[in-house]
Order: sequence, then C-alpha cells, then structure tokens
Amino acid sequence: MSRRCELTGKAVMSGNNVSHAHNKTRRKFLPNLCNVTLLSDVLKQKIRFKISANALRTVEHRGGLDSFLTKAKADELSSKALLLKKQIEKKLAEAAA
Repeated sequence: MSRRCELTGKAVMSGNNVSHAHNKTRRKFLPNLCNVTLLSDVLKQKIRFKISANALRTVEHRGGLDSFLTKAKADELSSKALLLKKQIEKKLAEAAA
C-alpha cells in the first residue's frame, strides 16, 4: 500500500537535504501515518484507516468520522473512504425522509 493518507490525500514529498556548505542531496519527507479504527455513528460500525496524525486531529475537531466525510472533497479521499461517504450520505437521506 502506498504511503498516503486515506482521508486527506497527504503523501510522500521530495526535497533536498542542505548541508552547512550548501550541498544538496535528494531526500523524502514521509507523512506521519497511523493505523486507527474510527467509529461511524450513522452506520454503527468500526472502520480501519491508515491516516496521518494531522487528519486524526481534524476528524476529532470536526466532530467525528461522519461529519468529516460529509464535508470532505471526493478527489482527496481514497476509494474505501469514498464508498463510505456515499453510504453515510444515503443513510442520512433515508433518515431525513
């Protein structure tokens, strides 16, 4: 699996190590990925994700996985998260009707 956050799309970046003598060598900046299990209140199930620590803070700040996914852009989400977002929106539409 790639080193990419499933919720925010944060991935590996590349750049330079710059020495005191200003020599440049290539390096990678890796995202701080964590394996977590998040609870969906609407679907009443636990979902495992590989997300960045920053995304975990954002999920908690927005009030949970369901509210994060409803506000998230579809192009940033992984296929698993996009499927989950559609399921949540469908369940919320059924509850409203």
